[in-house]
Amino acid sequence: MKPILPILLGTTLGLLAATSAFAIERGGAMTFARYDDSTVIDPVYADRNPDLWMVNGLYETLLRNGPDGSIVPGLAEAHGVSADGKTITLTLRSGLKFSDGSDLTGADVVFSLDRARNAELGPWAGLLGAVEAVTADGNKITVSLKNPDPTIISILATFNTGIMPKAAFEKAAGATDQEKARAFFSAGPVTSGPFVMKSHVQGSSMSFERNPNYWRQGEDGKPLPYLDRVEFLVIPDDATRILKLQAGEVDAAEFIPFARVGELGADPNLKMELFPSTRIVYAPINTREAKKDGAKNPLADVKVRQALNYATDKSVLIKLVTFDTGKPMTSLMSAATQLHYGPEPLYPYDPEKAKQLLSEAGLSGGFEVNLTTLAGSADDATLFTALQQMWAPLGVNLKVEQVDNPTRGEKNRSGDFDIHTYGWANDVNDPAQVTGWLGYYKQRQAVGTGWNNQEFNTLFEASNVETDPAKRKDEYKRMQEIYAAEAPLLFLFETPFAVAVSKSIEGYVQTPLGANDFSEAWRAD
Repeated sequence: MKPILPILLGTTLGLLAATSAFAIERGGAMTFARYDDSTVIDPVYADRNPDLWMVNGLYETLLRNGPDGSIVPGLAEAHGVSADGKTITLTLRSGLKFSDGSDLTGADVVFSLDRARNAELGPWAGLLGAVEAVTADGNKITVSLKNPDPTIISILATFNTGIMPKAAFEKAAGATDQEKARAFFSAGPVTSGPFVMKSHVQGSSMSFERNPNYWRQGEDGKPLPYLDRVEFLVIPDDATRILKLQAGEVDAAEFIPFARVGELGADPNLKMELFPSTRIVYAPINTREAKKDGAKNPLADVKVRQALNYATDKSVLIKLVTFDTGKPMTSLMSAATQLHYGPEPLYPYDPEKAKQLLSEAGLSGGFEVNLTTLAGSADDATLFTALQQMWAPLGVNLKVEQVDNPTRGEKNRSGDFDIHTYGWANDVNDPAQVTGWLGYYKQRQAVGTGWNNQEFNTLFEASNVETDPAKRKDEYKRMQEIYAAEAPLLFLFETPFAVAVSKSIEGYVQTPLGANDFSEAWRAD
């Protein structure tokens, strides 16, 4: 009997897949309410999230991030890495075309990657810092590296390496790359992704239409996307976005406040999607021996940092801030990040353990801590009030300092803080970005904390040239163990991306990196 089950199961799945494919309806439009508008959706110049998260709708990359985070073929149907890790070869698919019908060739790939790695242009050139040269011979692309770079495969699936049309871009008016980019996009850019941009009224609306020459096939065996159009409306006010969704004026609304998730989830006309994300909310701790004013810093003692973590009831914060949609951090990186290691939540609530650690640190009599928060942030205000109450029994007098975002950033860079609120979401499907930002001392002194652990630094540097996946995994496991024990952060929680979608829309996804993916969305009504 044992062999029968797989056969029957396979048959059933095949029928389900066929039913699903036949049920998909093509055509129509979807209207999406955004919290903010895009400025320029250029792979190289995109900098803000409203720009970054739209790039892949217009520009396809050589490789793609699969649904499970794995790297899958994109414009390149195959790729390989040399034994020494210094040469990447990729094979372009045959018959690729841009949205205007022109051929997508190796020359376009060389142009796009050279532009992406040009340090004089966009802010992401460093992601391709190991690249020495990009060449093309017919459909064969060769990326030569100065040194092995285990992140390069992920980078070739990242927005800034989207493939653009060399000829069309160079024909655009302007003397500089920046001028050409503005002219290229204002004229309705030629694209390689699933959509083309047909209109854009800055601060108000934007319209995408299906690219008739897109290469990827849908479940029905025809080219994606299924939709004819995606209409974007810019509605900064949360309540207004939700009202328009409930009234049926839009089909989806992003950045739903967590306080409204339960309500919208109960609406029979809506689906309340909580997409897995790489977003973490944490509080950097100043670990330097002395404060900015020269006073002794009690937070330099690892036992004090551990005590504050133990004294923080994450479950209460998750309830107050995320309305139970979040989950406690288990590492310096989100659980959705590649090579994450964290078998359990960090520092479970244990006020007695916190008191013991403070006593061992000679601070059982208490001390004062300033929490720098973002002025006007309801979430930050809630965090401060809750932490003040949680830490008071330990004799910790928590005071608040409210500042604007630029001031908070400057305080972080200069070390002029005790603890401050912060958040992060990955831009790259590789742990090197978040690990370098939060832990590597040479990169902005480990997100301004001043934390400097030589073993961690050495492991991070080694991991950046380690081409053996198993060895690199071990290096990241050890780095996460060190970081958890040293506690240069107040580890708080992860949050999902909250998007409310009409029941008539299927297939829309917001990826863990935040990208809005409409390529497989379709209307079911």
